Amino acid sequence: MTFQRTHSYMHKGGEQPLIGEAVDTFFRKIVRAYPDEEAVVSRHQGHRWTYKELDQHVDALAKGLLAMGLTKGDCVGIWSTNNVEWLTLQMATARMGAILVNINPAYKAEECKHALKQVDVKALFLIPSFRSSQYADMILSLCPELHEQTPGLLASETLPALKWVVTYDPITPEQTERFAKGVSLLSEILSMGEQVDEETLAEAGQALQFDDPINIQFTSGTTGLPKAVLLTHHGLLNNAYFVGKTMKFGPKEKLCISVPFYHCFGMVISNLLCLLSGATLVIPAEHFDPIATLQTIEEEQCTAAHGVPTMFIAMLEQYDKHPRPLPSLRTGIMAGAPCPPDVMTRVIEDLGCKEILIAYGQTEASPVTHLTHPDDSFERRVGTVGVNLPHQEVKIIDPVTKRLMPIHEQGEICFRGYHVMREYVGMPEATNKTIDDAGWLHSGDLGVMDEEGYVKVTGRLKDMIIRGGENVYPAEIEACYHKHPAISDIAVFGIPDKRLGEEVGAWVKCVEGESMTEEAFRAFGKEHMAHFKIPRYIEFVETFPMTVTGKIQKFKIRDIVVEKRKAQP
Repeated sequence: MTFQRTHSYMHKGGEQPLIGEAVDTFFRKIVRAYPDEEAVVSRHQGHRWTYKELDQHVDALAKGLLAMGLTKGDCVGIWSTNNVEWLTLQMATARMGAILVNINPAYKAEECKHALKQVDVKALFLIPSFRSSQYADMILSLCPELHEQTPGLLASETLPALKWVVTYDPITPEQTERFAKGVSLLSEILSMGEQVDEETLAEAGQALQFDDPINIQFTSGTTGLPKAVLLTHHGLLNNAYFVGKTMKFGPKEKLCISVPFYHCFGMVISNLLCLLSGATLVIPAEHFDPIATLQTIEEEQCTAAHGVPTMFIAMLEQYDKHPRPLPSLRTGIMAGAPCPPDVMTRVIEDLGCKEILIAYGQTEASPVTHLTHPDDSFERRVGTVGVNLPHQEVKIIDPVTKRLMPIHEQGEICFRGYHVMREYVGMPEATNKTIDDAGWLHSGDLGVMDEEGYVKVTGRLKDMIIRGGENVYPAEIEACYHKHPAISDIAVFGIPDKRLGEEVGAWVKCVEGESMTEEAFRAFGKEHMAHFKIPRYIEFVETFPMTVTGKIQKFKIRDIVVEKRKAQP
């Protein structure tokens, strides 16, 4: 006898059991199975490493971390763009038991300080600079003690837990003169590691359990304060593994990775997905470049490409200017924002990526909870985010009553399973608000589920903007601008944008008798925040639409701005 499912709940077991191993244990199996296969190609650095060579680099750095005095559970920060050093540190911390802490390369000094202090980062690895971001100068501004103190013995008033600062590339002569005494070069750390024997490293690895913490990534909520999401070996390994299985990934596959490594999309669903399946990880550039990405797919014969819709749009624009055959491209993942149907059509037809998939999830869920399948219809690949991965549960509930919603009716999307984060570090109240007593992670997203478990995301409970795949939190931006003496109040909101999905808008009320220009407003933001958080659409106003209880009605502001933009020629 069969019964028609009437409520929005799905549990997927799957034939393949969950993998109960630490990340490095599984990775070592891949190394033994495919030692001479290409593991990583970094085009902008000129590196081509086999799995055996990558393993040797990981071993050397893991020993270096132990020589620094780092042990299981210590937090190691990484502030860098995409490169082989980032990847090596990711796997080296997994090997010796430290927790990798991802720092957004777009962060300014104050944002970095908050991240480092939130989780007591003990060692920070960074590149000196990228474009306008002078990382070495920013860390010096936070820790002027680097002028004179010895590496490993840093005593910073601002960041008391921080003991080591390590730079990948040779710093400039000016920087060397100013503070090289307190900064170590990566080559020095590797030399220190030569004194650590194999037995010591093996003992560190043997002490790891599959459900130990491995990674901290930062996200924000309605309070605007970044939250440190603590993730485990078990969550990341199985999430990457099952996404890879859905993509039919394995040896001989090559994934072109343009998404940033600091993000869960890059670190887990790109890097780990490759390294846990024996595939080749291909880095086209240290930062997304559509021309470099297309050239890499063509010249390296990549079979897959990952990106947010904005990236694929930029690739298509370059493809229109310089069409090129991409016969090797088979699959990939588009995630981070809703996918416009016309973009999906062109990715399939023009780029030839016929098995492109849509993924959905969040950092707190390691990160993927839903994924379409290669044989899904076009309508499902653009109209839904697919079904939940094996060994995960999902339900749609009424946000108020918490009762299970009938199928096809909107409610909050909730997840439960191996992939749910351990906690928000140091924030028990926020953790308890997000994960209930039954272990369900409340996403803050609204959606509906059909009879076969396919979910369509319909909106958000939380006031978040997704700008080109980057999560932007209005409360964080508002808190920053409230520090400006000329600003009395501010409301930040999302505006629909054809290219980025959403753009950031702001209504600003100045203190009586004060005034401000758009240029001054943006300049202030650039001093304190990453570029993608700076509002693009700015209007100076005298009043805001308010509720009777005195809360700003952002939805009314958004509607006013959208109508004004429609009326513009």
